[in-house]
Amino acid sequence: MSNRERNESAVRLRHMLDYAREAVSLVQDKSRADLDIDRVLNLALVHLVEIVGEAASRVSKEVQNQYPQIPWPRVVSTRNRLIHGYDFLDFDVLWQT
Repeated sequence: MSNRERNESAVRLRHMLDYAREAVSLVQDKSRADLDIDRVLNLALVHLVEIVGEAASRVSKEVQNQYPQIPWPRVVSTRNRLIHGYDFLDFDVLWQT
């Protein structure tokens, strides 16, 4: 793997961490019911999780293999479900995520 690929993956990992932290911060002191009634919270959380999944899809396979504790296919597929299944989202799953 080239230094460029390694650096790009490092940037994507940082994006994953930053946006995941932002999502966690956003739901702090919130309840699952807030997700149903607060449209801005709902949209923001969906978008942040989408970004985490998109960033994960851009991490090289070699780097992914270095972090087997991260469920890479699930992270990416969650993003895909949010993007392509926008008309039917399971907010219980989103909240647990």
